[in-house]
Amino acid sequence: MEPVYTAQATATGAGRDGAVSTSDYRLKVDLSVPKELGGGGGEGTNPEQLFAAGYAACFHGALQLVARRRKVRIEGSSVTAEVGIGPDGEGYGLAVTLTVGVPGVDADVARELAEAAHQVCPYSRATRGNIDVELRVA
Repeated sequence: MEPVYTAQATATGAGRDGAVSTSDYRLKVDLSVPKELGGGGGEGTNPEQLFAAGYAACFHGALQLVARRRKVRIEGSSVTAEVGIGPDGEGYGLAVTLTVGVPGVDADVARELAEAAHQVCPYSRATRGNIDVELRVA
């Protein structure tokens, strides 16, 4: 694969209690460890929230692409990504639930669109076989 675009982000500071910013500074956020992971639960975001935001946006784009290709109107669609983290052997692992909303579309068609998007979304392709991803159609 030859990339046509490359994003760059740099983390600094105290790891999960540090900061992260993109090379163009369009994204610049403080990080804090959630209380559930033993942190102070400060006002910063965390890697799981950033991953959830990226996955939701990417999957939503894939859903819209698939719908356009199949000539299905999906006005008001949405994708919510939940990213969980927990102990996995000696380290930690992730689990993702994607909830896809396609109002006004037949449930079977919505399910087909979501499953097709799961095949083309770069995040889904990257995580396939590495983490559990549950796909729900609301």
